[in-house]
Order: sequence, then structure tokens, then C-alpha cells
Amino acid sequence: MDTAKETRSMPRIHSFHHVPFEGLGHFEDIFTRNNWPVRQTHWYQGDSAPEIESFDALIVMGGPMNIDEHDRYPWLTQEKQTIKTAIDAGKTVIGICLGAQLIAAALGAAVKPGNHREIGWFDLNRMPGADQSPLSDLLPERFQAFHWHSDTFDLPEGAQRLASSEACDNQIFSIGDKVLGLQCHLETTPRTATALIENCGDELDGSHYVQSAEDMLAERERFTAINAMAERVIGRMIGQA
Repeated sequence: MDTAKETRSMPRIHSFHHVPFEGLGHFEDIFTRNNWPVRQTHWYQGDSAPEIESFDALIVMGGPMNIDEHDRYPWLTQEKQTIKTAIDAGKTVIGICLGAQLIAAALGAAVKPGNHREIGWFDLNRMPGADQSPLSDLLPERFQAFHWHSDTFDLPEGAQRLASSEACDNQIFSIGDKVLGLQCHLETTPRTATALIENCGDELDGSHYVQSAEDMLAERERFTAINAMAERVIGRMIGQA
């Protein structure tokens, strides 16, 4: 077997990070198990944007900031430009939470405060648009995911809405077979959920769609279920990249 050829055929993954406590979560386990090379840009550390030709798939992770806080986080402008360039170049681009909002903004859609803060475990419902998505066979009619957000977004032009929750209409969208936005989290593990609680616990205000820290961490089986879905989604979106 030509090992060099096999290595070249592997998807080259790049990930964007906005705070030190929001890593790749279970995605990292998937990439490590498959020996997929991953490079990272930590914007908050002053890292430079990657060359577009250096990766095949881009993962844009979450963060507590608003996508328009350019004065406080000046790199947001360059990040959105890089996301748009990657999409235009036909790269696979997946956004999680803030990452989904950044994809929407990069494509000209509005990002705004949601009607509700949504933190914890809440159900999602599959939407009719899912039938036109490459993920159509991976999304059940109803399933649960982890959430931690207060902003939401309008759908970008050409996007298919795949899932919605009671608190947030636009939870998952896709554009063709290369772009996926998830307002919810499938990659969260007990460790990364604990990190969110430790760093953003002031947002647990007891409102209707906000669970307690104890409730969020009580059932490890929930994490196992969403991580299994993450495996299937990553396999479909990146496995053939």
C-alpha cells in the first residue's frame, strides 16, 4: 500500500476556536480515531487565518461573544471573510453554535438576539427541508441535543432548514452538500459541558428554557446519544471529503 498516497487522500481539517474552553469535544475523538490531520486557529490568541488551500474541511466552533463585537474581538471580521472564501472555494464548512451564526453572517443573513435563551437538553423536530439534505437519513423525526445560546439567525440564501426546537426556529441548516450550520451541539461531552458551566455559569438564569447545571450533567447517556449522531454527521460531511 502506498502510505503517502493514502495520507494525501485523507481529509485535511482546520478548526476555528474563539475561547480556550470550547474545544472540539467529541469531534476530536473522531478525527484522532480516523488519523485525520487537524490544524487549529485560536483567534483569541492572535493566530493568523489559514491559507484556503491548506484544508479540505473547516469546523467553526462556539464562543460566548456576539458576531458583531468587532471592537472587542477585531478578528471577527477576518474570520467571517475566511469562512465566506472557504464556502466560495467549495470547501466543507461546518459551524457549531457561534460557528453557525458566523456562517449565516458571512453569507449575508441577519444574526440577532433570540426570543429565548436556550441552555441544556431540549428536543429538536425534523423539518420538511431535511428531505433535500444530504443528511436526510441521519435526522430522526424528533431527537434531543445540547444547547447553549441566546442569539439566533435568519437562514442564508439557498439554505434548507433541517431542524427546529420549541425555543429556536433555526437549529440546523444545510446548503448543498458542503455547508452545515448547527445552532445546537452534538459534539458536547460531560467534560466540555462542565467547562461551559464553569466559564459561563452566570447565564443560568432559571428562565423557561434554561436548565440547572445538575440537570445538564445528570444523564451521561444523553452525551453518548448526541456523540453517536456527531459520528454519523461528520462521517457524511467529511468522511468522503
